[in-house]
Amino acid sequence: MATVLIDARNVLRSQWPNVPEDELVRRCREWAGRHGHEVVVVFDGRAPGGVVGAEQLDGRTTLVGSGGESADDWLAREAPLYPGAWLVTSDRELRERAGGAAARVVGGGSFLRELDA
Repeated sequence: MATVLIDARNVLRSQWPNVPEDELVRRCREWAGRHGHEVVVVFDGRAPGGVVGAEQLDGRTTLVGSGGESADDWLAREAPLYPGAWLVTSDRELRERAGGAAARVVGGGSFLRELDA
């Protein structure tokens, strides 16, 4: 089992038309359940439902609204606190800032395709 840190906006925008926020959260929850992983889905500002801060949705899913900081800054700061975590983003700068602490880095588009596999 791995903890998977997800740059939500990056994943949403990896497909046209963009994936709706609630749909991404639902698909991440289902994927986590099928594969035995935990997911932390991080949105800039407010997450779906108006969440600011972290809200545990179930035993495998945490929803984060980064509030006044960017999701990238939140992920770069928090990633080292999750040893062995995967980082999901296609953002090169974020990969440089937080990817060194990740056991695996997955692109947003690749992850979106993986959600349905």
